[in-house]
Amino acid sequence: MAAKKSTPSAKPASDQDKLIASLRKFIRTRGREFLSDPNVSSVGIGYKQKDGEQGKEVSLQFTVDQKVGPESLTALGTTALPDSVVVDGVEVPTDVIERSYKAHFHLVAEPEVPARKTRLDPVPPGVSVGHVKASAGTVGCIVFDRNDGTPYVLSNWHVLHGPHGQLGENVVQPGPHDDNRVARNHLGVLKRSHLGVAGDCAVATITGRRFDPAISELGVTPEELGEPELGDKVVKSGRTTGVTHGLVRRVDTLVKIDYGGVVGEKTIGCFEIGPDPDHPPVDGEISQGGDSGSTWMFKTTGGEPSGILAGLHFGGESGDSPDEHALACLPSSVFEKLEITLQPPATAVEEAVATGYDPGFLTERVDTPRLDPKIKDDAVQLDGSEIVPYTHFSLALSTSRRFALWVAWNIDGGSLKKIDRTGIEFVKDPRIPADAQVGNEMYQGNRLDRGHVARRADLIWGGPAEADKGNVDSFYYTNITPQMDDFNQSVKNGLWGQLENAVFEDVKVDGLRVSVFGGPVFQEDDRFYRGVQVPREFWKVIVFSEQGVLKSKAFLLTQNLDQLEVLDLDEFRVYQVGLGEIESRVHLHFPAVLRTADTLVVPEALEDRAPLDRLEDIQWH
Repeated sequence: MAAKKSTPSAKPASDQDKLIASLRKFIRTRGREFLSDPNVSSVGIGYKQKDGEQGKEVSLQFTVDQKVGPESLTALGTTALPDSVVVDGVEVPTDVIERSYKAHFHLVAEPEVPARKTRLDPVPPGVSVGHVKASAGTVGCIVFDRNDGTPYVLSNWHVLHGPHGQLGENVVQPGPHDDNRVARNHLGVLKRSHLGVAGDCAVATITGRRFDPAISELGVTPEELGEPELGDKVVKSGRTTGVTHGLVRRVDTLVKIDYGGVVGEKTIGCFEIGPDPDHPPVDGEISQGGDSGSTWMFKTTGGEPSGILAGLHFGGESGDSPDEHALACLPSSVFEKLEITLQPPATAVEEAVATGYDPGFLTERVDTPRLDPKIKDDAVQLDGSEIVPYTHFSLALSTSRRFALWVAWNIDGGSLKKIDRTGIEFVKDPRIPADAQVGNEMYQGNRLDRGHVARRADLIWGGPAEADKGNVDSFYYTNITPQMDDFNQSVKNGLWGQLENAVFEDVKVDGLRVSVFGGPVFQEDDRFYRGVQVPREFWKVIVFSEQGVLKSKAFLLTQNLDQLEVLDLDEFRVYQVGLGEIESRVHLHFPAVLRTADTLVVPEALEDRAPLDRLEDIQWH
């Protein structure tokens, strides 16, 4: 890849690299002198052009609003630019190009509204966003507060703030130009912004909506900040022109842009991108109004989008200029000024983990079950509470039986990840006494699975670090019970392991969000195996919202455990039951909102009911 990452390179600097470094210093110290000329619109580093064609000679490149002969300079209130400059003892040619710039404010109405201009949940980068009083721009990427890990959307100052905005005011997705129902489309509030040499940039919070860090239509998540160099290939996904490809053709550029009104003219540090001739834009435009805020990503040597962020798009050519190009802020300057990162701090991930199961995850609050007085004293205490939190799940643990009394977990179907389990060991939770947990002594040399109560696949969602933590946390023995492999593993067509999948497939779940409760049924006559009483029944309660209505469905798995020493088990059976039956069997009290949501009517005795043989037998409605 031509792009340099933010880390120093071990490769010796070439003469051209040294020259560009000298020119960068020259622009930083003297660039604004040239921009004081009313006709000069920018100064930067680029290859010198001849007859409109780009050459290979590095030059100090100026752009001017009008390119005229010496006799007309006075009328424009401008002076002649030098033919060359001397930097660090080297004479460097200059180049003058007729070109002016504007921020990408102005939008054009379209007869059809693409998906990226509609309200989305989760919100991905590359879609419409804007201040409630502004027009519409693009979500560049998902970033995090450098100090506390709060997630934000990154875009431009003129998209999220604008001349009439203030910090703390509402930001909507999509932007008001695309949908004026601003109350319905609330995304968050403007948190930080900057308009100046460091860039045209701002961030807003995300409240009441989920986010997907992968850029729309590119499918990559920004993971590193890069440094653009002349000739680098880049690609972006924006609200207006979608996916377009470009070449970096000017670097270390200072450009003057008139933001109008009380803001006026501002100098922005940036680099310039032209069309990639190998991937020309369909209509000749690599960017237009409404693309502001999108992120340009470096491409790999194979031509695919990489995870390295090249810049934050904020403007392009003005008027009817035939010279198509785009402008982007330098990512290192933007991230420093806004105090943001691409990955949340480790401490922020740890704090998020401690919250465990989220009772406010669905459209109505669903709290964890309360323990009946009969079993309350049997619960293991952690920091004075019977509730033990993990990443995306919580549980209560039985001191006497050494398995969970209940486990509660949330599933965000819209941000589930596929992460390998290789190398993760089952371990006891060090926060809890080891003798209160059943370990590997139960599972060696037999057909018993170390069966996750909260399924591993259900917990792997959110940002990369969060999903990884959910993956690891699922392997604590507190979340494990002895389960026969043919009902625990959905890949072996076990109905029990497929129940949550069935919700997403058979029911229109609002926002693809599901909360689940589950655990073993403890009975006095449960058989002993290797000194441990093995539960022969398990229960599961699935909660979801369908068309705004909260629903809950309860299931019971039962099997006979005969000749347990050799684990000769009969075929298990799964029943759909009423929530009250689960409560009476396991001595729990679910919140009243679930009893209202459960409308199933079944015979009282299991022998009078038909077991579920297939997913199609489940009564979802």
